[in-house]
Amino acid sequence: MKKILLTAAQVAVTVALLYFVFKDPAKRAQMATALRLANYWWIGLGILTYLVVEVAAAVRWQVLLRVQGIRLSNMRVGGLFLIGMFYNQFMPGGTGGDIIKSYLLLKETPDKKAGALLAVVFDRVIGLVALIGITGVLIALRYEWLAQLPETRRLLYILLIVLGSAVLALVTSFVISGFNLLQSLPQRFPGREKLIEVSAAYHLYARHWKATLVAFGMSLIAHLGTFTTFLCVAYALHAEDVRATPPTPVPVLDFFAIMPIERTISSLPISFGGAGWREIVLQILLHNLAGVREGVANLIGSLSFLIILICALPGALVYFLYRPSGTAGPVNFREMEHEVATLEHRIAENGR
Repeated sequence: MKKILLTAAQVAVTVALLYFVFKDPAKRAQMATALRLANYWWIGLGILTYLVVEVAAAVRWQVLLRVQGIRLSNMRVGGLFLIGMFYNQFMPGGTGGDIIKSYLLLKETPDKKAGALLAVVFDRVIGLVALIGITGVLIALRYEWLAQLPETRRLLYILLIVLGSAVLALVTSFVISGFNLLQSLPQRFPGREKLIEVSAAYHLYARHWKATLVAFGMSLIAHLGTFTTFLCVAYALHAEDVRATPPTPVPVLDFFAIMPIERTISSLPISFGGAGWREIVLQILLHNLAGVREGVANLIGSLSFLIILICALPGALVYFLYRPSGTAGPVNFREMEHEVATLEHRIAENGR
């Protein structure tokens, strides 16, 4: 019931935000003009760029699996990755992909269940570390530009608070792991089981630092590729600073400096898939800082997300055709959650 209510709230927020974004006739007219004049070669390039993102993320995961001694064929790894990506985009909350990837991987590797789960956990961790690194560089280069207006400064502060909290959590988990403080934590300590999982992943992947560096590099490619996908859509729609004479395209560095803010805020589980927030954030930042028309800024968010959805859709077909070891076909999602949670608890109990 709790999940149903949370999902209903997400849907309600999504509808309200999208209504707010698209209700203005003037902005809809700007969108229509932008679509009519769009250079769709850039859209095609955006799709190809996002396919590179998928490949980089899949390679990262395969590298992390091999550290755990899990060697699946490229087709199996690719299939599991596509299934996870589909669920991440189409399940409320954005964590469904991790659960189903973990579950199917457990079925593929029944003798390496702990390793399978830790690879999924560290896949998220290394991606977060890479995003924090990219964000730190971009914010350092363009902080004054991003913070010049009250409305953009507020969004920048939200980014810094969210990522600052993530950095604090990572540092805390690293300290607890490094000084072997896990067994001193009370059984009911919030997040204790997750801390034990992350700690186990730290110890293992620190010993395999070369593979970890490769995974980190793939994470950088994936994040920058996602930024480039949005940039291709912006160029397709002729996103320009209309305050300049003649209008000039948005500089790449400025656009990339905006992207961590959009990516972070739209990833918060407030609306379905970040719909609405994505468009609002890009409108505030691109319009106020880069002089892009509001309707065009909104459309950049919507079309970019459409590209991501198109690239994620094959995961649905793979899911229905996929036959993991030990199962006859697709299984109940609640069963997946239960088995993954049970394994997490066993890892915590064993202190692994």
